[in-house]
Amino acid sequence: MTQHPSRHRHRRRAALAAAVALSLTLLAGCAGTGSTSAGADAGPTEGGDAVFLINSLGTSWVPNESSISSYQGNIWGQVTDKLVYVDDSGAVSPWIAESWDQNADATAFTLHLKEGVTFSDGTPLDAAAVVTNLDYWAFGAADKGITPIGLFPKTYQKATAVDAQTVEVTFSAPTLGFIPTLGYHGSILVSPKTLALSKEEQGDLDNFSGSGPFTIRSWADGDDVVLAKRVDYTWGPEAIGHTGAPYLDTLTYKQVAESSTRIGALTSDQAQVIYNIQPSELAGLTDRGYEVGLPRYLGFTNGYRVNVTAAPFDDVRVRQALQHGIDRGQILDTVYTDGWQAAQGLIQSNVPEATDHSADFAFDADKAAALLDEAGWVPGADGKRTKNGQPLAVTLYANPYLATSASIDELVAQQLGTLGFTVTVQTYDVATFGEKVKNDSTTPLYEITRSFIDVGTVASILTSANKGENWFGLGETDPTLNDLRDRIARATDLDTRAAAVDELQTYVLQQGLFVPITQIVQRIYVQSPKLQGVTYNGVAIAGYAAAYLQK
Repeated sequence: MTQHPSRHRHRRRAALAAAVALSLTLLAGCAGTGSTSAGADAGPTEGGDAVFLINSLGTSWVPNESSISSYQGNIWGQVTDKLVYVDDSGAVSPWIAESWDQNADATAFTLHLKEGVTFSDGTPLDAAAVVTNLDYWAFGAADKGITPIGLFPKTYQKATAVDAQTVEVTFSAPTLGFIPTLGYHGSILVSPKTLALSKEEQGDLDNFSGSGPFTIRSWADGDDVVLAKRVDYTWGPEAIGHTGAPYLDTLTYKQVAESSTRIGALTSDQAQVIYNIQPSELAGLTDRGYEVGLPRYLGFTNGYRVNVTAAPFDDVRVRQALQHGIDRGQILDTVYTDGWQAAQGLIQSNVPEATDHSADFAFDADKAAALLDEAGWVPGADGKRTKNGQPLAVTLYANPYLATSASIDELVAQQLGTLGFTVTVQTYDVATFGEKVKNDSTTPLYEITRSFIDVGTVASILTSANKGENWFGLGETDPTLNDLRDRIARATDLDTRAAAVDELQTYVLQQGLFVPITQIVQRIYVQSPKLQGVTYNGVAIAGYAAAYLQK
């Protein structure tokens, strides 16, 4: 793509000027109180500009690196399409892929694409473009330093363009989850012209082209991204009830770090949507007529994954004590509102294969204390336990991607402290958390809030096989976990796979490898009642292709 440095500087200066103006307006408006009366809804109306205040815009715009982010993922969801649409119950329906076929053992699939779809740079979204994207999701681009997207099937071999509208995809082993995974928020369709650029160039949104209902009008790094409707858009998913161009003229994502400033801007009509405020702040807004979106994504529940190689959790009895020593009811009552639900197991209850395993980690302080006694951890005069002169110590690292994480960790610290643990709570911003905690394989407890679209992907996470994430530090040393992983990954029918998933949950929870806390609501949206038609997909990203502002 030809670069135009002078034009880039002009557009960036214009974006920065607009961002400064918006910042001043927002700050000035925070003292006011706007009307929340929207009147009767007469249905979708054309036009209008919506402002979405978000607490971070992340650190990278390289699609493979940022598409699964809770922050940048909101923007990618508006400027890109996917091959299929997956709703919050796991139901899969057509989008760019109008239909698909698979062979009996789920090792070969054929995708049949819509005609007439184009990226915003004019490139056809045809079979050749889909092949380019599939390869990019599966393999990344090592020569550019770009990694594959997380959770894309490791069994992927190749994709072939049979003709302009037909793609054949083959796998080295059964891959039942392939079609649903095409609706994962990492599986965004990007113009081959964008993907041909260097990593640095891909990180410049001036170079980005997707096929989505909005395009990028301007952006200022770390400040805002302004989207404009694509007037020729006609290929949206039928599942959201509107397949044409957006009703909104523009949608601006503005970074505002302070929760109080975001709330003030919403209540003074300077913004229509705010993101990730504290649950304790919701009641005052709903009482005034503002609408709250608490979508649960398909995936794992919120909890701690336990590293069995790190003391004291190398002892199963300590892990089990941790399971039974946490009072989740108190957490729900103290930290959350009625919009949150107790965890029932390793996976969210809206996942089609979910089963209730609450008994495997039910709160029982006496049982937890007995397990610690059995493991040789003796309470001292101050109630803190030691063994061979070493304290029963653990650090909880608050997850910056979850607004409530620090509050949860403080409460868990109190509960575990009563059992005799010495607990430290550490908080970091997003960048520091990634450097010091997320990428440190020695961290004993790591709070995780991972989404997935299809349960088959759990097989690529829990152990180290095929470059898996090795959640529990076991590598491939646990034969039971390996067997369950392989049975899920290699299943050729949904019933067989569901039975293996049920067994996996039992094993992981009874071994204390994962400590569930709540069903995850990672993305909290509060919006003006004037903004209607917002949709939420299977990974809890808000969509504005069908949204409109009441007049």
